[in-house]
Amino acid sequence: MGDKLVWNKRYEIGVEVIDKEHKKLFRILGRLFDFRQQEEKSQWVCQEAVKYFKDHALKHFQDEEEYMASIGYIGLATHARLHRNFRETTLPALGRELEQMDYSENAIEHFLGVCAGWLVGHALVEDQAIVSGTVPERWERLLPEEEQAVLGQVIVSQLHNMFLLNAQQISNCYGGEKFGNGIYYRLIYETAEKKRWEFFLIFEEQLIVSTIGGVIDAKAKAIDAMMMNAARYTARQLIEYIKEHFPSLADVEVKEEQLLNYEQFHRIFEKNKPQCSLLFDTGKGYFAYCMMTSDTFEGESGASIIIENAMNKVEKYLSQNKAERAAASEKKKVLLVDDSEFMLKLLQQLLEKDYEVMTATSGLSAIRSITLSRPDLVLLDYEMPVCSGDQILEMIRSEKEFANIPIIFLTSRVDRESVKKVIQHKPQGYLSKSLSPELIKKEVDRFFNNDGNAGSDKKE
Repeated sequence: MGDKLVWNKRYEIGVEVIDKEHKKLFRILGRLFDFRQQEEKSQWVCQEAVKYFKDHALKHFQDEEEYMASIGYIGLATHARLHRNFRETTLPALGRELEQMDYSENAIEHFLGVCAGWLVGHALVEDQAIVSGTVPERWERLLPEEEQAVLGQVIVSQLHNMFLLNAQQISNCYGGEKFGNGIYYRLIYETAEKKRWEFFLIFEEQLIVSTIGGVIDAKAKAIDAMMMNAARYTARQLIEYIKEHFPSLADVEVKEEQLLNYEQFHRIFEKNKPQCSLLFDTGKGYFAYCMMTSDTFEGESGASIIIENAMNKVEKYLSQNKAERAAASEKKKVLLVDDSEFMLKLLQQLLEKDYEVMTATSGLSAIRSITLSRPDLVLLDYEMPVCSGDQILEMIRSEKEFANIPIIFLTSRVDRESVKKVIQHKPQGYLSKSLSPELIKKEVDRFFNNDGNAGSDKKE
């Protein structure tokens, strides 16, 4: 974690009542950053500062929601939901941890890290959306908060019952980002009225090895077909357990199960709006649970499994996964960040033959992608809405472990004034979107062939 938290003009949204309160919250957290470095500051001072931050944050949420209501902001319900989640779930959990650990250095570090990260991300994305009048579309079909909370608790409880894992839910807006070596399992259910339900369970491979592998083969270091088949049935049991707690799922019956690679999963995820998308840290590896529903079934198909072909399909899937990972391990990782699906698809098709390509459509999803799988280069759209390219760059550089990740801006403006604005942020370079795909590919190749020292030459 950094040594301080300071207010920056990029956090301003131009609404005095909100900007004024944001500055106060930054000052309070900034003092806590100072307190933790000064041994003479007593535990009591930290306790009071933490309490003051929590009380002030809750008052700010109320004022902000009143302002959104006064201007008729269409995203009020979604915004208020994020506030409630932080107020009723995140802050109480952090408070309990502080008390249980007697305000130890580690507990205060955790509190500061979570609060600072949430505050910066919320100011740069959701609060900026207030003035632009936009609402993120991906999350518009999410289940009610109380149902998501119950679902998260059910999964945490069952992971503990099955494997004695003390899992923690770390996001209720998992954006489909890649993490580690993943196993992507898809179950398709159907009601008597032909309504489709799709469940995606994503396991970091090391999670399966350390849990199921530990039962089957204590010396296992890599997943095999027997382990994978056991994981499939474990996943089915988890879904059945979840169904018991949700009456709306009582009459659904499984119609198909599939194993997907990451690209297949990501394409399905991007085309659909999840009703639930949760990410957990189990202590043994990441686990994600996603649920979608529709009246018709479309999209990608993976390795479809039936009883007669299960062993062969699983073995083939694992073999392909291993080959793809081996090939990917030799490739540089490139993260594409752009709000345009067309541009993302174009660049992905352009680069995926020679590079491992990840995509993100917002600043927060970019940060999540970087956290879960560090890229060797970020190609970042400079003219992003809500949270602009330069703001995303600052978010990345504000984290010490990410600060040296190379970033090249993609921009549609190459006039003198626009170029000056781009260059002042000192990216590794910038590329005009008007360049032909072949030239963009050539410049990315040149960057890596020069060991990441492409400079910041103008590319028109």
